[in-house]
Amino acid sequence: MAITAAESKSQRFLKDWSLFEKAWLLIFTAINIYLFFAWDDTLLGLISSLTGMLCVLLVAKGKISNYYFGIIQTSTYAYISFTYGLYGEAMLNGLFYFPIQFIGLYLWRRNTIKNKNSVQGEDVIVKTMNLRSWLYTAIAIVIGTILYAVLLQAIGGRSVGLDSATNVLSVTAQILMLKRFAEQWLVWILVNILSIVLWIVTLEATGGNDYTLVVMWTAFLVNSIYGYYNWRKMAKKQTLTEGTI
Repeated sequence: MAITAAESKSQRFLKDWSLFEKAWLLIFTAINIYLFFAWDDTLLGLISSLTGMLCVLLVAKGKISNYYFGIIQTSTYAYISFTYGLYGEAMLNGLFYFPIQFIGLYLWRRNTIKNKNSVQGEDVIVKTMNLRSWLYTAIAIVIGTILYAVLLQAIGGRSVGLDSATNVLSVTAQILMLKRFAEQWLVWILVNILSIVLWIVTLEATGGNDYTLVVMWTAFLVNSIYGYYNWRKMAKKQTLTEGTI
C-alpha cells in the first residue's frame, strides 16, 4: 500500500509535465550525477544543483511548490559560495533568497488561479510589464551594480564586477518573480549567463571541483528561455479565460 501511495503522488506530481520538461530534468540530473562520481564533486554541491533545477523548473510551470525546493537550494548554495570567497553570492542567497522563499509562498498563495480547470498545470496568475516599468528597472540595475561592486571590493571579494552584476540582477529578477511578471525570465537569462562565467572563472582560479554548479547554471539558462515562453503563453491563456484574473 505504501508503494502504491508513493507512486500515486509521483504520478500526480508529473501528470501535467510536458515532454520537454521531463527531458530537461532527466538530462541535467544525469549530467550532475555523472560529474559527482567522475570528478569527485561534493555531496552538498550535488544537492544544491538538483534542488535548484527542480525549483526553477517549477517556477517556469507557475507552481507554488518551487519555494520548498528553493529553501534547500538557497541555504546550501550560500554556504558553498562563502567557502569560495564569493561573498556577494553568499549574502544574496543566505540573507535575501532564503527568507524570500517564505515571502514568495505567502504572496503566490494569495494570487492563485481560482478556477484550476481553466489553465491546466498552473497555480499562479501572471502579469506583464510596460515600458515605464522597464525603464525604472534598468536604471535601478545600473546604479545598484556600481554601488554593490564598491562594497564587495572593500570587503575583499573575488570577481567583484561579475559578482555584483549577478547579485543585483538576481535581486531584480526575484522581485519581479514575487510580483509574478513574465519578464522576470529575461533578467534571469542575463543572470544565468553571467553566473556560468563567474563559476568557471572562480573554479579555475581556486582549483575547486564543484562543476555541478556550472551544470546547474547552464540548466537554469535553458529553463529561463523556456520559462519566458511558457509564462507569456500562460498570461495570454489567463487573459482569455474567465475567472482566472
